[in-house]
Amino acid sequence: MFENRSFSRRNFLRVGGAGTALLGASFVTGFAGSEARATASPASQQMAGGSRSSLADAFVQLTRRTQWQQVAVVPVQFRTYHPQGMARVKDRFFVSSVETIVPPVLYEQPIDGYDRSPGEGVGHLFEVGQNGELLRQTKLGEGTIYHPGGIDYDGKYVWVPVAEYRPDSHSIIYRVNPNTLEATEVFRFPDHIGGIVHNTAAGTLHGVSWGSRRLYRWTLNNSLEVTDADRSPEELYTLNKEHYIDYQDCQYVGANMALCSGLVVYNTPKDPNFYFGGIDLVDLETDTPAWQIPVTLWTESGLVMTHNPFFVEKRSGALRFYFMPEDDNSRLFVYDAVV
Repeated sequence: MFENRSFSRRNFLRVGGAGTALLGASFVTGFAGSEARATASPASQQMAGGSRSSLADAFVQLTRRTQWQQVAVVPVQFRTYHPQGMARVKDRFFVSSVETIVPPVLYEQPIDGYDRSPGEGVGHLFEVGQNGELLRQTKLGEGTIYHPGGIDYDGKYVWVPVAEYRPDSHSIIYRVNPNTLEATEVFRFPDHIGGIVHNTAAGTLHGVSWGSRRLYRWTLNNSLEVTDADRSPEELYTLNKEHYIDYQDCQYVGANMALCSGLVVYNTPKDPNFYFGGIDLVDLETDTPAWQIPVTLWTESGLVMTHNPFFVEKRSGALRFYFMPEDDNSRLFVYDAVV
């Protein structure tokens, strides 16, 4: 989804550094405690018949002046490679990540319609515990299709797109049972799909292309099979009307709405690599942003928090955001945005 103008959809950053804050007891309670367990996911609420999204209603109370309070910084206890998407299932996080073995190389001239080589790698889906420990993992993809993107949990399955690590390429869309890690291939598509959400209200899947410039929509039947995957990409996408960030990871929040986070690296006179991020509330019926906020939170090295995986949940008086912007030696950053 993130279109690095000079090389790839997402930077091959290797950001190290140990965690600078410890996981407090209050965070452990909040993460796995009664409030977290009692709150149904937005997707589950929508499937139960709700017509409004309380999470979306809370999000539109946020502005660029919103106060963000850091709750915790949790060191992840295993090598994460290059994290892409994040979803929460009860007291666990699922994180998609690409392990790049041979990076793609830009061609001097396009070859067979591609601007770079496919490279080599492995696609991972990690199950992460509340203290950053690795619980389980599975590998997704095949051959040159090894780059997972942003993911979504619909109350039953984790949806994961895996694509070639180059634009205008090919993807496989999976749904994964979070209890067994069994992955089912749903369909294949002739474009790079870098993120996906399941709109349980409309029975549709929504995906974003490389750089999120194209917004796709597919129809699901009652068996969760895509009925129009054989149509041409031109028939299925809408051009993205938002240009200040490239969406990295999206989360369905009910009532035909999704939250999409992302960033763009801007070149400024003082900083040629200025990371600017934001989060949009996207109306999936019209493929347009309904509310947008900047996220002015960075790591010590200058990575914006919305650099790849994020997840949000509604809590009393606040929205709690989880971010994992760093590669390899990742940390899970937790912030409350007061509403």
